[in-house]
Amino acid sequence: MIKLSGRIVAACTAATLIIRPAAAAPLRTDQQSFFELYKELVETNTTASVGSCTRAAAQLEARLRKAGFGDDELFSYAPPENPRHGNLVATMAGSDKSMPAVLLLAHIDVVEANRADWERDPFKLTEEGGFYFARGSTDDKSQAAIFTDTLIRFKQSGLRPRRTLKLALTCGEEGGTGSINGAEWLARNRPDLIAAGFALNEGGPGRMAADGGPLNLGVQVGEKAPRSFTLETVNKGGHSSVPVRDNAIYQLADAVLKVRELKFPLRLTPVTKLYFQRMGALRKDTMGAAMIKLAADPTDSAAEALVSSDRSFNSMLHTTCVATEISGGHAINALPQRARASINCRILPGETIEDTQAELVRAIADPGVKLTLVKEGLRTLAIPPTLDPAVIGPMDRLARKHFPGVPLIPMISTGATDSTWLGLVHIPTYGIPGLWTDPETVGTHGLNERVSIRALYEGRDYMFDLIKTYAAGGK
Repeated sequence: MIKLSGRIVAACTAATLIIRPAAAAPLRTDQQSFFELYKELVETNTTASVGSCTRAAAQLEARLRKAGFGDDELFSYAPPENPRHGNLVATMAGSDKSMPAVLLLAHIDVVEANRADWERDPFKLTEEGGFYFARGSTDDKSQAAIFTDTLIRFKQSGLRPRRTLKLALTCGEEGGTGSINGAEWLARNRPDLIAAGFALNEGGPGRMAADGGPLNLGVQVGEKAPRSFTLETVNKGGHSSVPVRDNAIYQLADAVLKVRELKFPLRLTPVTKLYFQRMGALRKDTMGAAMIKLAADPTDSAAEALVSSDRSFNSMLHTTCVATEISGGHAINALPQRARASINCRILPGETIEDTQAELVRAIADPGVKLTLVKEGLRTLAIPPTLDPAVIGPMDRLARKHFPGVPLIPMISTGATDSTWLGLVHIPTYGIPGLWTDPETVGTHGLNERVSIRALYEGRDYMFDLIKTYAAGGK
């Protein structure tokens, strides 16, 4: 396993941070070009309801062509059943065909944004207080813009990479009515276009320090697998004027409450162990001390209890299952004949769907409750990447160059990204470091999504050097 930087950054706890990023400095010429690309992308509505990824992809393709990319290096596709869900793949051939390619993956669609709920127009890039505000300013158009801009700069400079670089800009990651996932389509229909030794994707955010810079850089090394189950109860019913205890809704409610109380065993992976060691060292409180103790001794029940009291940390330590939907009955004056609940689980790498289902059956302990795995829309499992020195080493070395004293901390994502679809073509995928977020924007699907201007431009410089290092075949 590679040894990552051990420097510790002195920091206040998140509860006491007052984050006020400094005013943005004037942009360099290359930054101004990037800003124009980023702004155009962000201000192009790509929601599933009324937006167009096809338009956004065409705009990015035009910029790539202007930089010198030709027909044989570009592939665009929009599904006939939803022509607004367009995708784009760009390839920059390497000189050494024996070296596997590096895939840069970013989605260009965004979640819905209701103008009436936002303080600012969600589809107009607004600069305010050291941040850019807009839907997609972080998730995931910052990454898409940086990746596209990087290839444009390589092409304009005449760079001939030793290792082939591929860029996939896809639609449908956020879902929505009529959504068609572009990463899945490419994996199933044109795997040749994205074949690579490893991929860099979203999902590696660091955390903002009090001065507006990074407290740490994060690299996502794996993610939990999403799987859903249904619970269903049936009953002969009857007239509501003659109630009985044998009631489909009551039986389902009992089962749902048992799911609430279900706690899966603690599981530390090499990645999460390193995460709690490094993050614990950054904190100067009892939580930080507990994180270090738990990483050293997973049987420390007191440390587990304290660390698990944080909802985010708990999700990194355990497989989780939670009730998300419920329905039942057929008439207000009749006893219910059927009731149904949806249970959404997030399964840690190394644990199986079958084990998770068995735990649910054991916890519910009622043969009258039917438990079924939901197979519709089932994602494939992401390939669990390793702490490969050839991948992590350059990340760490360049982090020390760009952000002296700031540690690089591997993490497992508790959510799901398009990395899952790359499992179809056996590509291990890492959430690239470089950006960082302030505590208020954790959960970028919400209102007033924003990105630190400093993080965007400094992260862009870091990722440019990192991708250039991979392109050169260096370690």
